[in-house]
Amino acid sequence: MAILIRGGTVVTADHSFRADVLTQDDKIVAIGESLDAPGGAEIIDAGGAYVLPGGIDPHTHMELPFMGTVASEDFYSGTTAGMVGGTTMIIDFVIPSPKQDVMEAYRTWRGWAEKAAGDYSFHVAITWWDETVKEAMGTLTRDHGVNSFKHFMAYKGAIMADDEVLVNSFTRARELGAICTVHAENGELVFHLQQEILKHGITGPEGHPLSRPPEVEGEAANRAIRVAQVLDVPLYIVHNSCRESLQAITRARNEGQRVFGEVLAGHLLVNDEVYRHPDWDHAAAHVMSPPFRPKEHQEELWRGLQAGMLQTTATDHCCFCAPQKRMGHNNFTQIPNGTGGVEDRMHVLWHHGVNSGRLTMNEFVAITSTNAAKIFNIYPRKGSITIGADADIAIWDPEKERTISKDTHHQNVDFNIFEGMTVRGINTITISQGKVVYQDGDIRTEKGAGRYVDRPTFPSYYQALNRQHEAKTPVAVDRM
Repeated sequence: MAILIRGGTVVTADHSFRADVLTQDDKIVAIGESLDAPGGAEIIDAGGAYVLPGGIDPHTHMELPFMGTVASEDFYSGTTAGMVGGTTMIIDFVIPSPKQDVMEAYRTWRGWAEKAAGDYSFHVAITWWDETVKEAMGTLTRDHGVNSFKHFMAYKGAIMADDEVLVNSFTRARELGAICTVHAENGELVFHLQQEILKHGITGPEGHPLSRPPEVEGEAANRAIRVAQVLDVPLYIVHNSCRESLQAITRARNEGQRVFGEVLAGHLLVNDEVYRHPDWDHAAAHVMSPPFRPKEHQEELWRGLQAGMLQTTATDHCCFCAPQKRMGHNNFTQIPNGTGGVEDRMHVLWHHGVNSGRLTMNEFVAITSTNAAKIFNIYPRKGSITIGADADIAIWDPEKERTISKDTHHQNVDFNIFEGMTVRGINTITISQGKVVYQDGDIRTEKGAGRYVDRPTFPSYYQALNRQHEAKTPVAVDRM
Protein backbone atom coordinates (compact mmCIF):
# COMPACT_ATOMS: atom_id res chain seq x y z
CA MET A 1 0.00 0.00 0.00
CA ALA A 2 1.40 3.38 -1.05
CA ILE A 3 0.36 6.86 0.08
CA LEU A 4 1.39 10.09 -1.65
CA ILE A 5 1.10 13.19 0.54
CA ARG A 6 1.02 16.00 -1.98
CA GLY A 7 1.57 19.74 -1.66
CA GLY A 8 2.33 20.07 2.04
CA THR A 9 5.13 21.75 3.93
CA VAL A 10 7.39 19.22 5.61
CA VAL A 11 8.43 20.39 9.08
CA THR A 12 11.28 18.63 10.85
CA ALA A 13 13.31 19.53 13.92
CA ASP A 14 15.90 21.11 11.61
CA HIS A 15 14.08 22.88 8.80
CA SER A 16 10.86 23.34 6.84
CA PHE A 17 10.38 22.89 3.08
CA ARG A 18 7.69 22.28 0.48
CA ALA A 19 7.72 18.68 -0.72
CA ASP A 20 5.62 15.65 -1.51
CA VAL A 21 6.13 12.58 0.67
CA LEU A 22 5.66 9.05 -0.66
CA THR A 23 5.23 6.07 1.64
CA GLN A 24 5.28 2.42 0.65
CA ASP A 25 4.14 -0.23 3.08
CA ASP A 26 5.43 1.03 6.47
CA LYS A 27 8.31 3.25 5.29
CA ILE A 28 8.92 6.65 3.75
CA VAL A 29 10.45 5.94 0.34
CA ALA A 30 10.66 9.32 -1.41
CA ILE A 31 10.59 13.03 -0.58
CA GLY A 32 10.64 15.70 -3.27
CA GLU A 33 8.73 18.02 -5.53
CA SER A 34 6.07 16.75 -7.96
CA LEU A 35 6.49 13.08 -7.10
CA ASP A 36 4.60 10.60 -9.26
CA ALA A 37 2.03 8.42 -7.55
CA PRO A 38 2.48 4.70 -8.17
CA GLY A 39 -0.53 2.78 -9.39
CA GLY A 40 -3.13 2.26 -6.71
CA ALA A 41 -1.59 4.80 -4.34
CA GLU A 42 -3.83 6.79 -2.01
CA ILE A 43 -3.34 10.50 -2.61
CA ILE A 44 -3.70 12.96 0.27
CA ASP A 45 -3.94 16.67 -0.55
CA ALA A 46 -1.87 18.44 2.12
CA GLY A 47 -2.04 21.90 0.52
CA GLY A 48 -1.87 24.54 3.24
CA ALA A 49 -0.97 21.92 5.86
CA TYR A 50 2.21 20.88 7.61
CA VAL A 51 3.60 17.35 7.39
CA LEU A 52 5.18 16.42 10.73
CA PRO A 53 6.82 13.33 12.20
CA GLY A 54 4.30 11.48 14.36
CA GLY A 55 4.52 12.50 17.98
CA ILE A 56 6.31 10.39 20.59
CA ASP A 57 5.00 10.52 24.14
CA PRO A 58 7.92 9.22 26.24
CA HIS A 59 5.92 8.96 29.48
CA THR A 60 2.60 7.12 29.73
CA HIS A 61 1.00 4.60 32.10
CA MET A 62 -1.66 2.55 30.34
CA GLU A 63 -3.74 0.17 32.53
CA LEU A 64 -1.33 0.69 35.42
CA PRO A 65 -2.11 -1.12 38.70
CA PHE A 66 -1.60 1.65 41.25
CA MET A 67 -2.78 2.68 44.70
CA GLY A 68 -5.33 -0.10 44.99
CA THR A 69 -6.92 0.26 41.57
CA VAL A 70 -6.06 0.08 37.86
CA ALA A 71 -5.81 3.02 35.45
CA SER A 72 -8.92 3.26 33.29
CA GLU A 73 -7.02 3.67 30.01
CA ASP A 74 -5.79 0.46 28.36
CA PHE A 75 -3.20 0.15 25.61
CA TYR A 76 -5.77 0.11 22.82
CA SER A 77 -7.89 3.05 23.96
CA GLY A 78 -4.82 5.03 24.99
CA THR A 79 -2.87 4.61 21.77
CA THR A 80 -6.04 5.30 19.77
CA ALA A 81 -6.55 8.57 21.64
CA GLY A 82 -2.92 9.41 20.98
CA MET A 83 -3.41 8.83 17.25
CA VAL A 84 -6.27 11.34 17.19
CA GLY A 85 -3.88 13.95 18.56
CA GLY A 86 -1.00 13.06 16.23
CA THR A 87 0.99 10.86 18.63
CA THR A 88 2.01 7.63 16.91
CA MET A 89 4.26 6.08 19.57
CA ILE A 90 4.36 5.88 23.35
CA ILE A 91 7.01 4.72 25.79
CA ASP A 92 5.22 3.19 28.76
CA PHE A 93 6.58 1.76 32.02
CA VAL A 94 7.00 -1.72 33.42
CA ILE A 95 6.79 -1.27 37.20
CA PRO A 96 7.58 -4.41 39.24
CA SER A 97 6.15 -4.62 42.73
CA PRO A 98 8.73 -4.74 45.54
CA LYS A 99 10.51 -8.11 45.38
CA GLN A 100 8.64 -9.08 42.20
CA ASP A 101 10.75 -10.81 39.55
CA VAL A 102 11.61 -8.12 37.01
CA MET A 103 11.28 -10.38 33.98
CA GLU A 104 7.89 -11.60 35.19
CA ALA A 105 6.70 -7.99 35.38
CA TYR A 106 8.11 -7.28 31.93
CA ARG A 107 6.26 -10.22 30.41
CA THR A 108 3.03 -9.10 32.09
CA TRP A 109 3.23 -5.60 30.61
CA ARG A 110 4.15 -6.96 27.19
CA GLY A 111 1.01 -9.08 27.33
CA TRP A 112 -1.19 -6.10 28.21
CA ALA A 113 0.35 -4.08 25.38
CA GLU A 114 -0.48 -6.62 22.69
CA LYS A 115 -3.78 -4.78 22.15
CA ALA A 116 -2.03 -1.46 21.32
CA ALA A 117 -3.08 0.30 18.14
CA GLY A 118 0.19 2.19 17.77
CA ASP A 119 3.87 1.45 18.26
CA TYR A 120 5.18 1.31 21.81
CA SER A 121 8.22 0.58 23.94
CA PHE A 122 8.96 0.32 27.66
CA HIS A 123 11.11 1.85 30.33
CA VAL A 124 11.57 -0.68 33.15
CA ALA A 125 11.44 0.51 36.76
CA ILE A 126 13.98 -0.72 39.30
CA THR A 127 12.02 -0.83 42.55
CA TRP A 128 14.33 -3.09 44.60
CA TRP A 129 17.78 -4.67 44.33
CA ASP A 130 19.54 -7.99 44.43
CA GLU A 131 21.61 -10.06 42.01
CA THR A 132 18.48 -11.22 40.11
CA VAL A 133 17.63 -7.59 39.33
CA LYS A 134 21.16 -6.99 38.11
CA GLU A 135 20.90 -10.04 35.86
CA ALA A 136 17.47 -9.00 34.58
CA MET A 137 18.80 -5.60 33.54
CA GLY A 138 21.36 -7.37 31.40
CA THR A 139 18.73 -9.63 29.85
CA LEU A 140 16.44 -6.69 29.08
CA THR A 141 19.14 -4.66 27.34
CA ARG A 142 20.59 -7.65 25.47
CA ASP A 143 17.47 -9.53 24.40
CA HIS A 144 14.49 -7.21 24.68
CA GLY A 145 15.50 -3.79 23.37
CA VAL A 146 15.24 -1.93 26.69
CA ASN A 147 17.74 0.91 27.07
CA SER A 148 16.23 2.91 29.95
CA PHE A 149 15.55 2.14 33.61
CA LYS A 150 13.21 4.17 35.84
CA HIS A 151 13.68 4.97 39.52
CA PHE A 152 10.88 6.35 41.69
CA MET A 153 12.42 8.45 44.45
CA ALA A 154 8.90 8.88 45.88
CA TYR A 155 6.14 6.53 47.12
CA LYS A 156 7.70 5.35 50.38
CA GLY A 157 6.59 1.90 51.44
CA ALA A 158 5.73 0.93 47.88
CA ILE A 159 7.95 1.41 44.83
CA MET A 160 10.44 3.99 46.17
CA ALA A 161 14.07 3.40 45.25
CA ASP A 162 16.40 4.44 48.08
CA ASP A 163 19.98 5.59 47.56
CA GLU A 164 21.32 2.03 47.73
CA VAL A 165 19.06 1.01 44.86
CA LEU A 166 20.03 4.13 42.89
CA VAL A 167 23.75 3.48 43.28
CA ASN A 168 23.53 -0.18 42.31
CA SER A 169 21.15 0.38 39.41
CA PHE A 170 22.99 3.44 38.03
CA THR A 171 26.26 1.50 38.13
CA ARG A 172 24.73 -1.44 36.29
CA ALA A 173 23.14 0.86 33.70
CA ARG A 174 26.54 2.37 32.92
CA GLU A 175 28.00 -1.11 32.44
CA LEU A 176 25.19 -1.99 30.01
CA GLY A 177 25.02 1.25 28.04
CA ALA A 178 21.53 2.18 29.28
CA ILE A 179 20.15 5.51 30.44
CA CYS A 180 18.74 6.10 33.93
CA THR A 181 15.51 7.98 34.48
CA VAL A 182 14.13 9.26 37.78
CA HIS A 183 10.90 10.53 39.28
CA ALA A 184 12.48 13.17 41.48
CA GLU A 185 10.67 13.71 44.77
CA ASN A 186 12.12 13.06 48.21
CA GLY A 187 9.88 10.22 49.39
CA GLU A 188 10.90 10.51 53.04
CA LEU A 189 10.02 14.19 53.13
CA VAL A 190 6.73 13.62 51.32
CA PHE A 191 5.72 10.91 53.80
CA HIS A 192 6.63 13.14 56.77
CA LEU A 193 4.71 16.12 55.39
CA GLN A 194 1.66 14.01 54.59
CA GLN A 195 1.42 12.88 58.21
CA GLU A 196 1.88 16.43 59.51
CA ILE A 197 -0.81 17.81 57.20
CA LEU A 198 -3.29 15.09 58.13
CA LYS A 199 -2.64 15.82 61.83
CA HIS A 200 -3.76 19.39 61.17
CA GLY A 201 -7.07 18.13 59.85
CA ILE A 202 -6.39 18.80 56.17
CA THR A 203 -7.74 15.74 54.35
CA GLY A 204 -8.90 17.11 50.98
CA PRO A 205 -7.06 17.50 47.65
CA GLU A 206 -5.66 20.85 48.82
CA GLY A 207 -3.34 18.84 51.08
CA HIS A 208 -1.68 17.17 48.11
CA PRO A 209 0.48 20.10 46.89
CA LEU A 210 1.22 21.08 50.50
CA SER A 211 2.82 17.67 51.05
CA ARG A 212 4.94 17.92 47.91
CA PRO A 213 6.38 21.46 47.80
CA PRO A 214 8.88 22.42 45.06
CA GLU A 215 11.83 22.00 47.44
CA VAL A 216 11.01 18.27 47.77
CA GLU A 217 11.37 17.91 44.01
CA GLY A 218 14.43 20.10 43.76
CA GLU A 219 16.31 18.18 46.46
CA ALA A 220 15.64 14.83 44.79
CA ALA A 221 16.57 16.12 41.34
CA ASN A 222 19.86 17.49 42.66
CA ARG A 223 20.59 14.27 44.56
CA ALA A 224 19.94 12.09 41.49
CA ILE A 225 22.10 14.38 39.38
CA ARG A 226 25.00 14.19 41.86
CA VAL A 227 24.74 10.38 42.09
CA ALA A 228 24.79 10.21 38.29
CA GLN A 229 27.74 12.60 38.21
CA VAL A 230 29.81 10.46 40.58
CA LEU A 231 28.93 7.27 38.72
CA ASP A 232 29.36 8.74 35.23
CA VAL A 233 25.94 7.81 33.89
CA PRO A 234 23.57 9.93 31.78
CA LEU A 235 20.32 10.87 33.50
CA TYR A 236 16.81 11.71 32.29
CA ILE A 237 14.54 13.44 34.82
CA VAL A 238 10.84 13.02 34.14
CA HIS A 239 7.98 15.50 34.63
CA ASN A 240 9.91 18.50 35.95
CA SER A 241 7.26 20.75 37.45
CA CYS A 242 9.12 23.54 39.22
CA ARG A 243 11.91 26.10 39.19
CA GLU A 244 13.98 24.11 41.68
CA SER A 245 14.39 20.98 39.56
CA LEU A 246 14.97 23.07 36.43
CA GLN A 247 17.73 24.96 38.23
CA ALA A 248 19.41 21.68 39.17
CA ILE A 249 19.27 20.49 35.56
CA THR A 250 20.53 23.82 34.24
CA ARG A 251 23.52 23.82 36.58
CA ALA A 252 24.42 20.25 35.65
CA ARG A 253 24.16 20.87 31.92
CA ASN A 254 26.20 24.06 32.19
CA GLU A 255 28.87 22.00 33.93
CA GLY A 256 28.89 19.58 31.01
CA GLN A 257 26.96 16.76 32.65
CA ARG A 258 24.72 14.70 30.37
CA VAL A 259 21.33 15.35 31.99
CA PHE A 260 18.03 15.54 30.13
CA GLY A 261 14.77 17.08 31.34
CA GLU A 262 11.16 16.30 30.48
CA VAL A 263 8.19 18.58 31.11
CA LEU A 264 4.49 17.71 30.96
CA ALA A 265 2.05 19.76 28.92
CA GLY A 266 -0.08 20.00 32.05
CA HIS A 267 2.70 21.49 34.15
CA LEU A 268 3.18 24.19 31.52
CA LEU A 269 -0.48 25.20 31.48
CA VAL A 270 -2.30 24.26 34.71
CA ASN A 271 -1.62 25.90 38.07
CA ASP A 272 -2.20 24.87 41.67
CA GLU A 273 -5.45 26.81 42.02
CA VAL A 274 -7.22 23.64 40.83
CA TYR A 275 -6.64 22.00 44.22
CA ARG A 276 -8.66 24.70 45.96
CA HIS A 277 -11.71 24.26 43.73
CA PRO A 278 -14.92 23.98 45.82
CA ASP A 279 -15.97 20.81 43.97
CA TRP A 280 -14.05 17.93 45.59
CA ASP A 281 -14.23 15.77 42.45
CA HIS A 282 -12.84 18.57 40.30
CA ALA A 283 -9.93 19.15 42.67
CA ALA A 284 -9.22 15.43 43.09
CA ALA A 285 -9.19 14.91 39.31
CA HIS A 286 -6.01 17.02 39.23
CA VAL A 287 -4.14 15.02 41.87
CA MET A 288 -0.91 13.80 40.32
CA SER A 289 2.73 13.82 41.38
CA PRO A 290 4.50 16.14 41.20
CA PRO A 291 1.45 18.38 41.64
CA PHE A 292 0.55 21.40 39.56
CA ARG A 293 2.49 24.44 40.75
CA PRO A 294 1.91 28.18 41.24
CA LYS A 295 1.87 30.21 38.02
CA GLU A 296 5.40 31.56 38.38
CA HIS A 297 6.83 28.06 37.91
CA GLN A 298 5.07 27.69 34.56
CA GLU A 299 6.87 30.66 33.06
CA GLU A 300 10.19 29.26 34.29
CA LEU A 301 9.41 25.91 32.63
CA TRP A 302 8.57 27.58 29.34
CA ARG A 303 11.90 29.42 29.46
CA GLY A 304 13.68 26.14 30.23
CA LEU A 305 12.06 24.60 27.17
CA GLN A 306 12.99 27.58 24.99
CA ALA A 307 16.58 27.53 26.25
CA GLY A 308 17.01 23.81 25.58
CA MET A 309 17.45 22.90 29.25
CA LEU A 310 14.27 20.81 28.96
CA GLN A 311 14.32 18.66 25.85
CA THR A 312 11.09 16.65 25.74
CA THR A 313 7.40 17.00 26.46
CA ALA A 314 5.17 14.22 27.74
CA THR A 315 1.87 13.63 29.55
CA ASP A 316 2.42 11.06 32.33
CA HIS A 317 -0.94 9.84 30.98
CA CYS A 318 -2.40 7.83 33.87
CA CYS A 319 -6.18 8.02 34.05
CA PHE A 320 -8.46 7.41 37.00
CA CYS A 321 -12.18 8.16 36.89
CA ALA A 322 -14.18 9.90 39.62
CA PRO A 323 -15.20 6.73 41.53
CA GLN A 324 -11.52 5.74 41.70
CA LYS A 325 -10.43 9.19 42.85
CA ARG A 326 -13.05 8.99 45.62
CA MET A 327 -11.07 6.18 47.22
CA GLY A 328 -9.28 9.06 48.94
CA HIS A 329 -12.38 11.05 49.85
CA ASN A 330 -11.36 11.35 53.50
CA ASN A 331 -7.60 11.21 53.00
CA PHE A 332 -5.80 12.94 50.14
CA THR A 333 -2.89 10.48 50.37
CA GLN A 334 -5.26 7.75 49.14
CA ILE A 335 -6.40 9.60 46.00
CA PRO A 336 -4.94 7.68 43.01
CA ASN A 337 -2.33 9.90 41.39
CA GLY A 338 -2.75 10.61 37.69
CA THR A 339 -4.28 12.71 34.92
CA GLY A 340 -4.75 12.31 31.16
CA GLY A 341 -3.45 14.16 28.13
CA VAL A 342 -2.09 11.81 25.44
CA GLU A 343 -4.71 13.08 22.97
CA ASP A 344 -4.19 16.76 23.74
CA ARG A 345 -0.44 17.21 24.28
CA MET A 346 0.48 18.25 20.76
CA HIS A 347 -2.58 20.47 20.29
CA VAL A 348 -2.07 22.51 23.48
CA LEU A 349 1.68 22.82 22.88
CA TRP A 350 1.15 24.08 19.33
CA HIS A 351 -1.49 26.58 20.45
CA HIS A 352 0.37 27.89 23.50
CA GLY A 353 3.86 27.36 22.10
CA VAL A 354 3.92 28.01 18.36
CA ASN A 355 0.93 30.37 18.13
CA SER A 356 2.26 32.45 21.03
CA GLY A 357 5.77 32.72 19.56
CA ARG A 358 7.33 30.80 22.43
CA LEU A 359 8.35 28.00 20.04
CA THR A 360 9.14 27.75 16.37
CA MET A 361 7.50 24.98 14.37
CA ASN A 362 10.84 23.19 14.24
CA GLU A 363 11.26 23.43 18.00
CA PHE A 364 7.74 22.03 18.38
CA VAL A 365 8.72 18.97 16.33
CA ALA A 366 11.88 18.58 18.40
CA ILE A 367 10.12 18.64 21.78
CA THR A 368 7.15 16.47 20.74
CA SER A 369 9.00 13.82 18.74
CA THR A 370 12.58 14.12 17.55
CA ASN A 371 14.37 14.73 20.84
CA ALA A 372 12.71 11.74 22.49
CA ALA A 373 13.69 9.59 19.51
CA LYS A 374 17.30 10.72 19.83
CA ILE A 375 17.56 10.40 23.61
CA PHE A 376 16.08 6.90 23.59
CA ASN A 377 18.00 5.81 20.48
CA ILE A 378 15.26 5.21 17.91
CA TYR A 379 16.20 8.10 15.61
CA PRO A 380 15.93 8.39 12.60
CA ARG A 381 13.54 5.42 12.46
CA LYS A 382 11.19 7.55 14.57
CA GLY A 383 10.96 11.30 14.94
CA SER A 384 11.98 12.15 11.38
CA ILE A 385 10.65 12.69 7.88
CA THR A 386 13.49 11.02 6.01
CA ILE A 387 13.78 8.26 3.44
CA GLY A 388 13.81 4.93 5.26
CA ALA A 389 12.07 6.25 8.38
CA ASP A 390 8.87 4.65 9.62
CA ALA A 391 5.83 6.10 7.89
CA ASP A 392 4.45 7.68 11.09
CA ILE A 393 3.16 11.09 10.07
CA ALA A 394 0.82 13.78 11.39
CA ILE A 395 -0.76 16.18 8.91
CA TRP A 396 -1.37 19.46 10.69
CA ASP A 397 -3.87 22.18 9.80
CA PRO A 398 -2.53 25.40 11.39
CA GLU A 399 -5.87 27.22 11.08
CA LYS A 400 -8.35 24.60 12.19
CA GLU A 401 -9.72 24.90 15.73
CA ARG A 402 -10.93 22.44 18.34
CA THR A 403 -12.40 22.93 21.80
CA ILE A 404 -11.14 20.29 24.21
CA SER A 405 -13.74 18.52 26.33
CA LYS A 406 -14.28 15.29 28.19
CA ASP A 407 -17.52 14.98 26.22
CA THR A 408 -15.73 14.73 22.88
CA HIS A 409 -12.27 13.41 23.67
CA HIS A 410 -11.33 9.77 22.99
CA GLN A 411 -9.41 9.17 26.22
CA ASN A 412 -11.09 6.66 28.52
CA VAL A 413 -11.51 9.02 31.47
CA ASP A 414 -14.37 11.20 32.70
CA PHE A 415 -12.33 14.40 33.13
CA ASN A 416 -10.00 16.55 31.05
CA ILE A 417 -7.48 18.90 32.67
CA PHE A 418 -7.70 21.17 29.57
CA GLU A 419 -11.54 21.26 29.64
CA GLY A 420 -12.98 24.14 27.59
CA MET A 421 -9.64 25.19 26.06
CA THR A 422 -9.96 26.16 22.39
CA VAL A 423 -6.84 25.43 20.40
CA ARG A 424 -5.95 26.61 16.91
CA GLY A 425 -3.73 24.27 14.89
CA ILE A 426 -4.72 20.62 15.11
CA ASN A 427 -3.92 17.22 13.68
CA THR A 428 -6.29 16.27 10.87
CA ILE A 429 -4.74 13.05 9.50
CA THR A 430 -2.57 10.48 11.24
CA ILE A 431 -0.57 7.89 9.33
CA SER A 432 0.87 4.98 11.32
CA GLN A 433 2.99 2.26 9.73
CA GLY A 434 2.00 3.61 6.31
CA LYS A 435 -1.77 3.43 6.95
CA VAL A 436 -4.27 6.21 7.56
CA VAL A 437 -5.55 5.51 11.08
CA TYR A 438 -7.32 8.81 11.68
CA GLN A 439 -8.80 11.37 9.31
CA ASP A 440 -11.01 14.30 10.24
CA GLY A 441 -12.89 12.50 13.00
CA ASP A 442 -12.88 9.08 11.32
CA ILE A 443 -10.94 6.65 13.53
CA ARG A 444 -9.53 3.60 11.74
CA THR A 445 -7.18 2.16 14.34
CA GLU A 446 -6.88 -1.61 14.74
CA LYS A 447 -6.51 -3.41 18.04
CA GLY A 448 -3.15 -5.17 18.12
CA ALA A 449 -1.64 -3.29 15.16
CA GLY A 450 0.99 -1.65 17.35
CA ARG A 451 4.53 -3.00 17.26
CA TYR A 452 7.00 -3.28 20.10
CA VAL A 453 9.99 -1.07 19.25
CA ASP A 454 13.46 -2.21 20.31
CA ARG A 455 15.68 0.59 21.59
CA PRO A 456 19.39 -0.32 21.37
CA THR A 457 21.82 0.70 24.09
CA PHE A 458 24.75 3.06 23.55
CA PRO A 459 27.75 0.72 23.91
CA SER A 460 30.48 2.86 22.34
CA TYR A 461 29.59 5.94 24.40
CA TYR A 462 29.35 3.96 27.60
CA GLN A 463 32.57 2.09 26.98
CA ALA A 464 34.28 5.48 27.00
CA LEU A 465 32.42 6.39 30.21
CA ASN A 466 33.49 3.14 31.84
CA ARG A 467 37.12 3.82 30.96
CA GLN A 468 36.86 7.34 32.40
CA HIS A 469 35.23 6.05 35.56
CA GLU A 470 37.87 3.38 36.07
CA ALA A 471 40.60 5.99 35.61
CA LYS A 472 39.02 8.17 38.33
CA THR A 473 38.47 5.34 40.83
CA PRO A 474 40.86 5.76 43.78
CA VAL A 475 43.48 3.06 44.14
CA ALA A 476 44.33 1.75 47.61
CA VAL A 477 47.81 2.77 48.79
CA ASP A 478 49.96 0.59 51.05
CA ARG A 479 51.14 2.94 53.82
CA MET A 480 53.41 0.51 55.67
